[in-house]
Parts: sequence; C-alpha cells; structure tokens
Amino acid sequence: MKIDNQARKAAILGSIRRGLRRDALPADQAMMIEARLAAHPRQIIPARSLQDHEALVALFIANATREYATIDHIADRADLPEAIATYLRGQNLPLDLVIAPHPELESIDWAAHTLLTTRYGRATPSDMVSLQAGFAGIAETGTLMLPSGATTPTTLNLLPDTEIVVLDADAIVGPYEDAFDRLRAAGPMPRNVMLVTGPSRSADIERTLELGAHGPRRLHIVLVGAQDAG
Repeated sequence: MKIDNQARKAAILGSIRRGLRRDALPADQAMMIEARLAAHPRQIIPARSLQDHEALVALFIANATREYATIDHIADRADLPEAIATYLRGQNLPLDLVIAPHPELESIDWAAHTLLTTRYGRATPSDMVSLQAGFAGIAETGTLMLPSGATTPTTLNLLPDTEIVVLDADAIVGPYEDAFDRLRAAGPMPRNVMLVTGPSRSADIERTLELGAHGPRRLHIVLVGAQDAG
C-alpha cells in the first residue's frame, strides 16, 4: 500500500510523541511554529558577511583555503577542461573524471581536450575524480552549498578521492541565510543539501589531522568570472 509523504511524516511524529508521552501541540503553539517556519527569521549576521560582493569573494577564498580547499580562477566555462587537466597533472592524478549531468557542464566541449576521459552521471567507488556544479558559495565560512538532484548527484560529493566543484563567482553570498534564500527561490527544497567546508577530515585519533576521513581528501574549487587576487 502506497503511503504519501504527509501520512508518513504524521506516523513518524506520532510515534515520537507516544514515546515521549506527549499529546499533539495545542493549536496556538502549532500556529506559532508554522508562522516561524514560513517567515524564515534571520539570526544575528556576522559583520564580516555584510560587505560588497568583491569583498565577499575574497572572504570566501580566504576561508575556503584556510580549510584546506584549493582555488583556481577562470574567466569562462570554456576554459574549464584545460584548468582541470592542469590541476590533475599537477596533483599527479589520472585525467579521468565523472561529471555531474548538469546542463552548464554538458554544454562544454570536453572532447576538445583529448587528454581528458569523461563521463556523466553518478560516482561509483572506483571513480578517483568528480566534477560537481556548485549552487552557492557562503563567504561567512568558505562553505559550498551543494543541493542534490537529478543533475547534481550527491555521490559526486562523497565517493571520489578528489572532488572538483565549479562555482560562478556571482553565486557567492555573504551569510548562510542568503544561501538558503537563494535555494528557496530556485524551487522546491531538494531531498538533500550538503554544506561542504574543505575536504573531509578528522582529528579524532591522537589529535592527528587526517584528510579524507569520511569523503574526498581533496576539494578543488574552480571559480568562474572571479579575478585571481593572488
């Protein structure tokens, strides 16, 4: 028997309430919660996130590189194949990559760069390098917002040892609130939204930092349309 999402949600919340020995919320409290969820109130915004866009791009780069991401700059997406090939050669990595089936990436002439081997789709455990389309960059912490979807498979963010994300400089915002405003304006909320700050890492064992603990050990961001400040 097919159960719709609302019925499933009601069943789950009802089970939790029974476990806590609580009844449903009174109508006035439920209305207050619904109003808050609909209004999306903002918290205190750090002053560093309230700058002009050029300063926000610089802040994003500084925060992302502080968290062990690397940054490249290109003027146009047509330059992406050469920029990626140069990066992979510099890291002594294979010139094979799995690419998000995103329209802006599918429109690129990858065949023009004969050294690269590419395919579109989801990543598998054997893929070493992925290319993902970034939705937004959050300057406040140097974080990438990566929503899931048919054109942006989440496996690209998790399975390969090296993840490359192409991000338009115009998609860099100041605080988290601006990124979520942008996401809501784009359409229905996706099933999954990853907030990625640098490569995967952990220092749980003897306080020794280990990159790639739970995902990619390298995160390389290619900014399109941003001037290299270096």
